[in-house]
Amino acid sequence: MKASRSETVPIRGVDHHVRRWGPGHAPPLVLLHGSQDVSASWQFVVDALERDWHVVAPDWRGHGLSGRSGADTYWFPDYVGDLDALLEHVTPDAPARLVGHSMGAQVAALYAGVRPDRVARLVNVDGFGPPGGRHDPAPRRYAKWLAQLGDETAQRPYESFDEFALRMRSENPRLDEARSRFLAEQWGELAPDGTVVRRADPALKRASPLAMPQDEVIDCWRQTRAAVLWVDGAQSGLWARLASDPQAFEARAGAYADLRIEHVEDAGHNVHHDQPERLARLIEAFMA
Repeated sequence: MKASRSETVPIRGVDHHVRRWGPGHAPPLVLLHGSQDVSASWQFVVDALERDWHVVAPDWRGHGLSGRSGADTYWFPDYVGDLDALLEHVTPDAPARLVGHSMGAQVAALYAGVRPDRVARLVNVDGFGPPGGRHDPAPRRYAKWLAQLGDETAQRPYESFDEFALRMRSENPRLDEARSRFLAEQWGELAPDGTVVRRADPALKRASPLAMPQDEVIDCWRQTRAAVLWVDGAQSGLWARLASDPQAFEARAGAYADLRIEHVEDAGHNVHHDQPERLARLIEAFMA
């Protein structure tokens, strides 16, 4: 397992934990995790990379070892602002090579359209839909949000890291015992009562009252100048839902001038866990 090193980077009032692998003089490669995940989830992909890369992976605000916002709800535009500041820290003089999974892919895709000069290449791993997808009417969204503000939020407790790892394997049979235990130790932390809880701000579980209209997100995508690789896990179900609506698929795919698509067999939504070697090969071939 390739060793990583950690640093703390203050970004927009929140201390962000940033994990790095590889020599600092190598080409930078920025990996962005999904919701309620952590930067260490990329370990299996990093281990499979054959070239020398300076891999940089942050924990988003409220996730992992990064600070929490202190707010009742997390707002999607904050992640875009955090990414912009991170890239100024990591690669201020050159466009970035970005790889994002799920929410991280959605953030990267939005950013690539808003700041097209700052992104050289983008790999979108199972994050093809605009954040939130279909939305409830505004009165219902706000009512739901207000109700959640009055609820006590907490991460689900597990008796031990072993139980947490077992739960992961029950939800994803492609994970072996060693990988699930590694992820449990990275995702989880000991609570004061001795149980293990996910290392994520419980406020992340609250819904946002603000919708992100699909047409506005795709308008941003259309400004992208970077080459884009879409990667999906063949068993994730996301691609099937998207392909079942040709109009929605064409709206997304047609937003990009340079788009390539790859399907990874025997992989669900978490392609970076299920087939990290295959994903690493796709990333390196595309980035080269």
